[in-house]
Amino acid sequence: MEPVYFVDTTLRDGEQSPGVAFTVAEKVHIAYLLSQVGVYEIEAGIPVMGKLEMDAIYQILSLNLKARVTTWNRATLKDVKASLECGARNLHISAPVSDIHIKYKLNRSRDWVLDNVRKVVSYARAAGCTVTIGAEDASRAAMQFLITFAMLAREEGASRLRFADTLGVLDPFTTREKVAHIIQETGIEVEMHAHNDFGMATANALAAQLAGAKYLSTTILGLGERAGNTSYAEIVKVLQQVKGLKINVNEQILQELIQYVAAATNRYFPPGYFKKTNLFVVPHAGAWREIL
Repeated sequence: MEPVYFVDTTLRDGEQSPGVAFTVAEKVHIAYLLSQVGVYEIEAGIPVMGKLEMDAIYQILSLNLKARVTTWNRATLKDVKASLECGARNLHISAPVSDIHIKYKLNRSRDWVLDNVRKVVSYARAAGCTVTIGAEDASRAAMQFLITFAMLAREEGASRLRFADTLGVLDPFTTREKVAHIIQETGIEVEMHAHNDFGMATANALAAQLAGAKYLSTTILGLGERAGNTSYAEIVKVLQQVKGLKINVNEQILQELIQYVAAATNRYFPPGYFKKTNLFVVPHAGAWREIL
């Protein structure tokens, strides 16, 4: 079967959880542990946010980790220039694709989005960067426009499309249908970025993988804005134990990483919780569950 690549966004989307703000030192250590666990890619942050964010990303890049390190950028030259300034050369560039976001978030048109993406991706590629493209609110976008968006990005040199269920409104049946259709029509590689508003982030990640998405966006402990994102530990266990896939994960480091992130984000566990064998913890719907 096709390999599965995990794109961890604990340091970007995970930090958008209510009450979560990592220090520079915490971000650097989490990145180190993520690389040791075995994730393919670490989304290290958003450079345009300011000096502290840029310092953290610069330090993470300086570690020369085994994992690929990327930055998250809006489709603006300002964002791309901030990424270049802190030494990043693997960029994720994101733009809204649903009509409701294009109208009410940007006050722009579909044509403006396409022209802007073309300009910004072209600029990043000319600067020697690898680029992946993010389709914000893809789950509510018109399919034909989403396909046009993906094909344009691919023509400009983007290597992968992130299908973002930004509001967490998809079910796994629709996810599988949409992702399969995009891959069939465009040939672009797809990454699934699911949110857990209705408790289906892991199910949607699995559905996307079954539809041909080789890349899954995850966070440690399922952190993320609102109800959170797909939990790395949970989807790994589903793929290993339910689907029988061979996924190389350093489970001892994963335990250490989970404990470290839990402490950094003030997530509470009863005394002795982590002494249990082969335990992974996943927060969903305000409760803690165990996967044995």
